[in-house]
Amino acid sequence: MELEMSVVCDPGGRGRNEDAYGFWTGNACCLAVVSDGAGGHAGGDVASRLAVRVVLETLQEAPDCSARALDAALRAAHRALIAQQQAQDELAAMRATATVLAIDTARDSAVWAHVGDTRLYCFRAGAIVARTKDHSVVQKLVDAGYLAPSATRESLVRSKLFAALGHEVDLPVTLQETPFSLVAGDAFLLCTDGFWEYVDEAVMIESLARAASPAAWLEAMTADVVRRGGREQDNYSALAIFCRAPA
Repeated sequence: MELEMSVVCDPGGRGRNEDAYGFWTGNACCLAVVSDGAGGHAGGDVASRLAVRVVLETLQEAPDCSARALDAALRAAHRALIAQQQAQDELAAMRATATVLAIDTARDSAVWAHVGDTRLYCFRAGAIVARTKDHSVVQKLVDAGYLAPSATRESLVRSKLFAALGHEVDLPVTLQETPFSLVAGDAFLLCTDGFWEYVDEAVMIESLARAASPAAWLEAMTADVVRRGGREQDNYSALAIFCRAPA
């Protein structure tokens, strides 16, 4: 499997970008992570960058495309954020979401893990075949039948999370534990809420069908984010990966 990747990371209408991303490839393992920070002042950007750095450093020490490795990396980032909170009073409230993807290019399989509402989508043959479920209040309302899935983007409590890196409770990491078999033509999208809030799934699929590259796909979707987000648009980030057959 050969991979092609593209990224967009923009502050939107805000003065500070609290999103961060990173990727690394080695030993037939491709790693990608996207994070969205929160905490006010300098806390959000510190949190997301620290989360990305620790996740990638942890995985690089012993490259392993397994759910167990991703879980350990996210928990290492969680501990790093808490240590930083305790070391600097001004960072005591910082938190971060994170989604990490590992693709085994030798076995043509993928695993992923997440905390919070930074999402991962996998597309195949014009349909979404996998999507992470947000650790959010609004997702709990959907699961309980009190809110229609189509109403999540308009909900007044959409941004309320019950899990994040740096939140001092048991960390509920959600894992894709069984390796997900890939085929040529599959596409992944990792994106923060500032991105997916303004691009619904139908638009993702339609724009993917017209895109010859991940950069073109992101460009088409970003146009929707900018058009719909307005002057107060939150930071938005997305990382796209196309899985292609070897040349």
